[in-house]
Amino acid sequence: MENNHDVKKINDLIKYRRSIYPNQFIEGKAIPDDIIWQMLENANHAPNHKQTEPWRFTVFSSDGLKYFAELQAEIYLKYAGASFKQARFQKLLDYPVKSSHVIAIGMKRSGKKDLLPEIEEIEAVACSVQNILLTVTAYKLGCYWTTAGITYMKEAKSYFGLEIEDRLLGFLYMGYVKDIIADESKRKPITEKVNWIKTYSKFSI
Repeated sequence: MENNHDVKKINDLIKYRRSIYPNQFIEGKAIPDDIIWQMLENANHAPNHKQTEPWRFTVFSSDGLKYFAELQAEIYLKYAGASFKQARFQKLLDYPVKSSHVIAIGMKRSGKKDLLPEIEEIEAVACSVQNILLTVTAYKLGCYWTTAGITYMKEAKSYFGLEIEDRLLGFLYMGYVKDIIADESKRKPITEKVNWIKTYSKFSI
């Protein structure tokens, strides 16, 4: 089959993807829901072992943003304990309403858990999120994945349709960007992170 994919465009999407924060969004300008659905459709095509499709998303928009802001702030206030920070509490209230949409990221543990380590389902969800982030970049929108606030509080799970054995893996805040950032993301050379073996030699274990 002929390859009709534009490899340069794919490479550029990956290089120019970056985290863009709600303070950089145009407040009050909403992303059309059909674009959000396209992001979610792309997320749904992520690789996943045993075809468990463990990703679960809760989308907040319009007045749902205020609901989410107050919900997460109250959960944080109630359960943060000694780690409570007033600045974090205020950010949990402010950031959602500066966004167009917020998407809660969940991992639903499958019925194949005896065959499949939990980490593999978490990895599958991370792949689905990367598909969303690349789609965001393609549309020239802004987004960042946060795990701050209530992400790892077990008391928060039920508000996002998750049970004890499931995981809440954070939130995607997204919106239109005030000023497009044209620079590619900064990384150290990949050559510093790769061990490439081309020869055979004896080894001992």
